Amino acid sequence: MRLAATLSGAALIALLVAGVPGRAVASEAPALEPYHLVRCLQLLQDRIASGDQASLPLQRRLLEMTDERMRTADVDAFKDPKNFRALLIYAMSGGNPLTIEQVVSRLELEEADQKLAQGVIDYLRGKPKGTVEPLAAIDPLTQISELGAFLALVKGSVSIAEQPEQAMKLFDQARLLSPGTLVEEAALRRSVALATRLEDGGRFLRNSTQYVRSYLRSPYASQFADAFVGGVVALHKSINLDTLAEITAMMDAEQERVVYLRIARRAAIDGLTELSTFAAARAVKSRDGAPGGADPRAQLYSGLSSVTSGTAADILGKLGGIDRDKLSKGDRALLDAVEAVASELTSAVPAAPASASKPLDIGDLPPAAIEITPPPADPMIPDAVEASAEAAPAQSAAPEVPAAAPASPPAEQPATVAAPRVVPLTAQQQPEPAEPEDPKITEARRTLESIDELLGGSPK
Repeated sequence: MRLAATLSGAALIALLVAGVPGRAVASEAPALEPYHLVRCLQLLQDRIASGDQASLPLQRRLLEMTDERMRTADVDAFKDPKNFRALLIYAMSGGNPLTIEQVVSRLELEEADQKLAQGVIDYLRGKPKGTVEPLAAIDPLTQISELGAFLALVKGSVSIAEQPEQAMKLFDQARLLSPGTLVEEAALRRSVALATRLEDGGRFLRNSTQYVRSYLRSPYASQFADAFVGGVVALHKSINLDTLAEITAMMDAEQERVVYLRIARRAAIDGLTELSTFAAARAVKSRDGAPGGADPRAQLYSGLSSVTSGTAADILGKLGGIDRDKLSKGDRALLDAVEAVASELTSAVPAAPASASKPLDIGDLPPAAIEITPPPADPMIPDAVEASAEAAPAQSAAPEVPAAAPASPPAEQPATVAAPRVVPLTAQQQPEPAEPEDPKITEARRTLESIDELLGGSPK
């Protein structure tokens, strides 16, 4: 049966590639059972997960065909368990919620199947509480592997907020039931972010290794990169940097350089000088270990990492040699902001009193807070569900899908970086201290507060 599905999928994809008009193809669709079309859809999505991004437009057309077939199928067709399972899988593969509700409303289902269908519908509608109860008693491992994998992914996604350890187990089940598929890709991506939340450095490195090895060319790999960079910064004290280097070595040279630049940038802003210096140094090295050309981004982040430890004059001298023309618009704004802070400090901060017993160690001050942003939502997980599960604002919202044209996964859009707002230190409202304070401590704290305002987009 799997072979038959593979052949059907290959034939259908060949028709789409040949440019057969959508309506002409759709007119032939009734000859296929709903589960045939859904298996073709799964085959196409698995190709996309492995890096075949040229298949993204085909996915939309196949979703349209599948949607029409589901809406026009006779009620008797869904008495076949394969077609009913296909309906649920289609729903969790980017299908149209309106179509699922319409079909389910026409079916006479047993109580267990009705709960299962309602749980999936609530999930699509972004109602995690409505999803948890109907699916609570369902063990994904007892289901047909294709359906069980999706159910494990769904249950894990709505369990993150209250049961993160259980969510991790469910993601492992999804991967076990559906290796080499878009489901595994999504489960691994979520596991990387969740390992950071659980402060599990070992699992973070293992899952990152597996993702880079299998899915680095997925259209959703940029979401993994967000979680990976955030995890490295958050877990830097508990992970082995040599293992980190082994993971990035599996990337191509430009991907590796960008990842290290992003780590250097994030670590510099968060005041993690050692990590920022390490990442900036790795960013400018070639694969053979020889020093590469000076990257102005690495110079900027390396300079930024010393903002709270060096003097304003030293900082201005280091940043003054950066080639601004080779920086992105966002990083030029960041450079301007750091130079403005350093210049203000040069003129505004009095010299330390001669009676000071020793120079201030910036390490004695509380570090800047580290805020780990979860990866953006992807088409397999409704935005409202992910926003609730991760307890963080969603970075993007998927448009509502019209009944006749289910949405395909959107292409990654480059992040827009807003120029940071620099407030002169003399204009900030500083609370009066209860007692006199060392001017160097005041300088360091003001610097940290100013740099915290500079947190912005990632380097391009």
